[in-house]
Amino acid sequence: NRGHGFILALLLSVSHSYQTNRMNAAVRAVVRMGIYVGAKVYFVHEGYQGMVDGGDNIKEATWESVSSMLQMGGTVIGSARCKDFRMHEGRLKAAHNLVQRGITNLCVIGGDGSLTGANLFRKEWSDLLAELVQQGLIDEEASQKYSALHIVGMVGSIDNDFCGTDMTIGTDSALHRIIEVVDAIMTTAQSHQRTFVLEVMGRHCGYLALVSALACGADWVLIPEMPPEDGWEEKMCQKLSATRSRGSRLNIIIVAEGATDRHGKAITSSIVKDLVVQRLGFDTRVTILGHVQRGGTPSAFDRILASRMGVEAVLALLETTANTPACVVSLCGNQSVRLPLMECVQMTQQVQKAMDEKRFEEAVRLRGRCICYILFVTCSVANYFFNFNVAVLNVGAPAAGMNAAVRSAVRVGISEGHKMFAVSDGFEGFYKGQIKEIKWADVGGWTGQGGSLLGTKRTLPAKHIDKIAEQMRKYNINALLVIGGFEALECLLQLYEARSSYEEFCIPLCMLPATISNNVPGTNLSIGADTALNAIVETCDRIKQSASGTKHRVFIIETMGGYCGYLASVGGLAAGADAAYIFEEPFDIRELQSNVEHLTEKMKTSIQRGLVLRNENSNENYTTDFIYQLYSEEGKGVFDCRKNVLGHMQQGGAPSPFDRNFGTKIAAKAMQWISKKLNESYRKGRVFANTEDSACLLGMRRRALVFQPVVQLRDETDFVHRIPKEQWWLKLRPLMKILAKYKTSYDISDSGQLEHVVLNGPKESEAMAAI
Repeated sequence: NRGHGFILALLLSVSHSYQTNRMNAAVRAVVRMGIYVGAKVYFVHEGYQGMVDGGDNIKEATWESVSSMLQMGGTVIGSARCKDFRMHEGRLKAAHNLVQRGITNLCVIGGDGSLTGANLFRKEWSDLLAELVQQGLIDEEASQKYSALHIVGMVGSIDNDFCGTDMTIGTDSALHRIIEVVDAIMTTAQSHQRTFVLEVMGRHCGYLALVSALACGADWVLIPEMPPEDGWEEKMCQKLSATRSRGSRLNIIIVAEGATDRHGKAITSSIVKDLVVQRLGFDTRVTILGHVQRGGTPSAFDRILASRMGVEAVLALLETTANTPACVVSLCGNQSVRLPLMECVQMTQQVQKAMDEKRFEEAVRLRGRCICYILFVTCSVANYFFNFNVAVLNVGAPAAGMNAAVRSAVRVGISEGHKMFAVSDGFEGFYKGQIKEIKWADVGGWTGQGGSLLGTKRTLPAKHIDKIAEQMRKYNINALLVIGGFEALECLLQLYEARSSYEEFCIPLCMLPATISNNVPGTNLSIGADTALNAIVETCDRIKQSASGTKHRVFIIETMGGYCGYLASVGGLAAGADAAYIFEEPFDIRELQSNVEHLTEKMKTSIQRGLVLRNENSNENYTTDFIYQLYSEEGKGVFDCRKNVLGHMQQGGAPSPFDRNFGTKIAAKAMQWISKKLNESYRKGRVFANTEDSACLLGMRRRALVFQPVVQLRDETDFVHRIPKEQWWLKLRPLMKILAKYKTSYDISDSGQLEHVVLNGPKESEAMAAI
């Protein structure tokens, strides 16, 4: 009850930029976390307009009022632009309406304009109250009691145009809509040998265009922050023509709606189309995605991000004082942080000022995501001067995003002067000699392909180490990039140990984590896990929808993951589960019975559906069938049960935008590391690297991408159960329980602390761009 007597209001607002309509997860998290800490929570309907108008626009929120809304697009409390709030009289009315209800804490979700308005409101608060006292609308006691207004912001914008956060709520869902369209278009483009010009949102920010270009392997991209040099038309046409001459049947050009040339002249999708038709004669079509990017069901990433940010916003409000500056809750790497609101707003405004003054390089630097642009350019220009031989292979089970990582590694490697070799079927193919050179054009179109086009096996190298060493000599392999899950880590450890007997393995060895289970030590995130989470969440949404209009029903869902409960736990958070059973947190019959009773109580209210997830290896005795039968028996007369085993559908399908881009970026970073290590270890005509730091795993650790020697990860690993000994996502489990109305404790030791905005240099911005 830290929030006893604490009252907060939640409002959504839009500024002039395009905002997101995928804020329901954040609304739900703020309401339920607020109630959990003992606060009274109010909805402010229709944004600032509702705050100015008052009346029924400001209503108390209940636990049930945010039920069954995670999968919904739009916003349940509405959002609107408000001219009145820009005027002093409008803000005076808003202050009066808040004081009447005892509200002095605001959680504002919007863009930089909305948050700037909130901060101005906060600064004027004392003067507004004094004016209300003077007009006789409130008394002096009320003025003293509600003397300070506290504000915490969350950023909702599909453009990802707010400085200070790696990702704004809604951006990932917008990328899902874009990639769905691009994938569909590519099939018809290939069939008819067409060029497609796609226009995506981004009036002042090219993030959506840039990331979607990386995600689909586009031929050309045009963004506001980096207008092309004069003569770009000829260069683009040469690139398109060269792509066709290599046998490609399609071209994709992505244009941000705010793209211009160096002189400020707009570059529209129709201009690009006419240019391609006139100069090349290609059959060209234009697709303007428009508001489809803002609609649809929120992605798993957005639901998790919004839930985490909503909880963090409530904690920030509880801890704020009269002297604390208004803050905005942000994402840095994989960690929540709190930043002064106006520092973020001012840096966002500096970006626009730099663009207006044609200081484009500074604008890119201020954005903090220049790695995206650099990488795209790198993957567009080949250099065929070979220096070293680098082999790439996949190990373990297939994971969506593996192909994107291979494509990126091959093209960046070729660009850096290496000869790239592809190994089929993992180390089983390696010792059998299934090795061949892979060229630039060979990986065209791989980004959006699911599974592993190279083939992948779980075979470990130890039993065939001599044959593998022989193949290393035969092909003169100077470095090795292994993409895979837990088996890949074991493989690298075995190769490292084999260095004492085989000099062939005294080369740079690098591993990229790729597994849907996300069970690799040394990284918070693995390639493929996001796609699996989206498959789980989409299925849960459909399953819950199937019970619409029926009597009370509980669904028992089994997920994959081996002994790792990541998919069940984080999927449960994103899908609004009531419980998630995992191996890492042992449970017994008493807890199962308690969960049944908890659901029974909820079902007696307005709750119609329940959702329970179980990790496949959570307990050998309390199986999915057992839990299903237990819930069915104990819930008789209140609810009935259904069960579903999701199985390998979690492993298939096209990779999500997150996995495509995460795989692309970390593979590029890995190849840069390999090139550096090759140059450092090249002596007397040969490569020799046998130090610990020459065999590394590249993983996301909290805020940054880090290369970690695999031998140092041994102590962090439970090899019996194939999981890390410590897993960051376990701290999210209490959050899932709180949002499901359980009485539990929440560890705030890892919550964000107020920091200052730091302008990233190139190295830091590369690390930050992992999300």
